[in-house]
Amino acid sequence: MSDYYDVLGVSRDASAEDIKRAYRKLARKLHPDVTSDPDAGDRFKEVSQAYETLSNPDKRAQYDRGGAPGGPGGGFGQGFGFSDIMDAFFGQGGAGGGGRGPVSRTQRGQDALIRVDVDLAEAAFGGERQIQVDTAVLCPTCKGTCCQPGTEPATCDICHGQGSVQRVVRSLLGQVMTSQPCPTCHGFGTVLPSPCLECTGEGRVRARRPLNIRIPAGVDTGTRIQLAAQGEVGTAGGPPGDLYVEIHERPHPVFTRRGDDLLCTLEVPMTAAALGASIPLETLDGTEEVDVRPGAQGGEVVTLKQKGAEHLRSAGRGDLLVTLEVATPRDLDDEQEELLRRLAEVRGEVRPAGKLSPAHHGVFSKLRERFGGR
Repeated sequence: MSDYYDVLGVSRDASAEDIKRAYRKLARKLHPDVTSDPDAGDRFKEVSQAYETLSNPDKRAQYDRGGAPGGPGGGFGQGFGFSDIMDAFFGQGGAGGGGRGPVSRTQRGQDALIRVDVDLAEAAFGGERQIQVDTAVLCPTCKGTCCQPGTEPATCDICHGQGSVQRVVRSLLGQVMTSQPCPTCHGFGTVLPSPCLECTGEGRVRARRPLNIRIPAGVDTGTRIQLAAQGEVGTAGGPPGDLYVEIHERPHPVFTRRGDDLLCTLEVPMTAAALGASIPLETLDGTEEVDVRPGAQGGEVVTLKQKGAEHLRSAGRGDLLVTLEVATPRDLDDEQEELLRRLAEVRGEVRPAGKLSPAHHGVFSKLRERFGGR
């Protein structure tokens, strides 16, 4: 039997991409539809069989260990170990027993994960989005049959469609018969005389496709949305896996998020803090009025109820917590400075004495700020 690496014209350390490139080049050259060479058909089958083995990491490793037909791993009394004993008595049939039947080429596809960036409003209130998904899809040429159009899989001549072959081996327990996957069809029971050139016999290809998704209200960074049957299509047209969309929320220039609550800082003039005022604030819901009580101090928190993000798994919304920052006026003109001096005289604050607060007061202030002043 010819060496598969020599058949494809690649070295034994060739990469998977080198093997695929070599196969495609030979397949186009030897395919019966494009050449009149009478020997091309046999050579094409040989090239296809070589590629089917070397393109699969497990099959390639088995072949490199001599597991291919005619290799050093076959034959009576060779390559027998403890696993063969276990197979003989507990595995794929014992003495005189048959195998478990051929393995189906059709397998479920893997799940896929992509990340989607959303802004704060979209995360808070939800929305519709079209995304581009790069996954395995059904091969448009063979429609999942893995074969060139007009051809079909053929029953394996070695195992006669069983997917396994039996061999007698000598052990400490005497002669036993074991059942192993067929090295020619690799357990499928069929071979591909003419693998599809577009998908190289997998029944699927990679493609980018648009997908409309709904983003639920209340999602946050790390939230995953499961879309059933939107993942990778399986081999030989097998059912697709699921697609998981992981949300990543972009930073907002004004608001930060803590759970379903939104936080921001509002700068208020010193006079507004002293006299009280109603100050407009642009929120995710539009303009809202923030009521600043007379004598408000910097660091105080004003809560706007139900102005935060919607709850993901229940009704209602979080709150908007507005921290006040009192702005001390700068660059006073003469008239403004005189007015402030007169105010200081009236209040007896021309030479004010500092007022100390207990050390623990700061701790409670931090706790109040941490929990939104509630």
